[in-house]
Amino acid sequence: MSYQKLFQWNGLARAVTIGKRQLMNLLIPITALLVFGLIWSAGAQNIQTSLGAFPGPLAVMQQGITLYQEHQTEQDKAAAFYERMQQKADKARAQGKPQEKIDRYLQRKYTGPVTFPQQISISLITVMTGFIIASLIAIPIGIVIGMNQVLYQAFNPIIQLFKPVSPLAWLPLVTLVVSAVYVSEDPWLEKSFINSAIVVSLCCLWPTIINTAVGVSGVNPDLINVSRVLQLDWWTRTRKIVLPSSVPMIFTGLRLSLGIAWMVLIAAEMLAQNPGLGKFVWDEFQNGSSNSLARIMVAVLVIGLIGFLLDRMMLMLQRQVNWDKNAVLR
Repeated sequence: MSYQKLFQWNGLARAVTIGKRQLMNLLIPITALLVFGLIWSAGAQNIQTSLGAFPGPLAVMQQGITLYQEHQTEQDKAAAFYERMQQKADKARAQGKPQEKIDRYLQRKYTGPVTFPQQISISLITVMTGFIIASLIAIPIGIVIGMNQVLYQAFNPIIQLFKPVSPLAWLPLVTLVVSAVYVSEDPWLEKSFINSAIVVSLCCLWPTIINTAVGVSGVNPDLINVSRVLQLDWWTRTRKIVLPSSVPMIFTGLRLSLGIAWMVLIAAEMLAQNPGLGKFVWDEFQNGSSNSLARIMVAVLVIGLIGFLLDRMMLMLQRQVNWDKNAVLR
């Protein structure tokens, strides 16, 4: 067999192997999901609650479609409302009415109910706000205490003290403080949004602080010694040596923090009544209709899917900024 044919055969065999591996990577999760769906469907038929039978996959899918249709209906109503306001404004302008009256038509807002997709977007905005605030605080603190053993020993008891505190304990304190400090007749942001975002920040600070500090303190001493020989200042040493070496641990903390933030948010929104997914679940539970359980299950599945996607997003971001480009996404 010639070398050319041998290379072609090896390339074909390699392609078949890769194809089989990719097929298995696709079939195994799909099979697991199908088995889970069958178990769920069989188990749901045997569970009776005060609101009726526990919903199976088909009932949940139907309610998911219904929620989307309700969103489309509200979008159409909002579009019709703004079209009417524009017509009234044009009519008033043609009649020579004052600009102030015309502006009143144009500034009116549609006050229909918040739909499920809108609640998803509100929750995402809230959780990312809290997570970004927490990250901007936690990463610098972690770097500083990781580079100073005395500060690490001083901060560690405080971190261990507040790390396990539930969002349900933080929320009343945050609510009282925000109500006392954030006083405005025309607030730019709703207090419920601020309360939820701050609670998320307080609960997801700690994994990033801890992992950043551990990553910074674990930098190879030889690299630190080289920076001293080169007489690098603190900022240059941190930027050129400490941060690149501790990126994997920092992102481990960020991933943990984002997961905690997403879990904490649902509980915070339930109590703070921020119009997100948490409030949707609570309202459906209080509603007690025959479709409430299926709607809550839709929210549960969406919450899980979004949590998974947020984790994947952090992994992709880590791969982009990590100096080791061969890092494998897991």
